[in-house]
Amino acid sequence: MRSILVLSLLAVSTLAGCMETQGNRALAGAGAGALIADATDQNIVAGAAIGALAGGASCNAGIGGRCYR
Repeated sequence: MRSILVLSLLAVSTLAGCMETQGNRALAGAGAGALIADATDQNIVAGAAIGALAGGASCNAGIGGRCYR
């Protein structure tokens, strides 16, 4: 189970560099949150929601480069 978590984080990290809009980052965050929640036997919907919020907020925080419209 730990290897699934590590592989999920690695996959999401490589995709994070290509996300150019806030919507794309929110979708990637939702996917990452759901994967992590599933790997840790937590609520998948809550994980996706938290991931989407974090991904969407990363544009305003200056994380991962600038977002374009």
